[in-house]
Amino acid sequence: MEKINLVIVESPTKARTISKILGGEFSVVSSMGHLIDLPARELGVDVDDDFKPEYVVITGRKKMVTDLKKEAKDKENIYIATDPDRKGEAIGWHIKDWLFKKKKVQRVVFHEITSTAIKESFLPMPAILI
Repeated sequence: MEKINLVIVESPTKARTISKILGGEFSVVSSMGHLIDLPARELGVDVDDDFKPEYVVITGRKKMVTDLKKEAKDKENIYIATDPDRKGEAIGWHIKDWLFKKKKVQRVVFHEITSTAIKESFLPMPAILI
């Protein structure tokens, strides 16, 4: 069975568990946390441009960014399934904004990692595009 869907979560443990639940049409991978942040050794905002943030790929995370782009290359659907908290939303936003800016990406939310909760979050319904 061809894996036509990509699901990105925060942790490898979640990726393994969710992959077992979703089955063969889904490739579930972990971002291993944050990939993008403000620069560590600079101010990180452009004070002359209304304090516009200047994001960079975190040192040591470039390979993960490359791997995620490669994994998504031939997928029909990309789902961001990071945690529904402030950290998870930031990770999801950065993945969408930096890696998949020109692709259709859907946000999937679940509050527990159970077969029922995961499957219900992927039911055909109007998806939230981010």
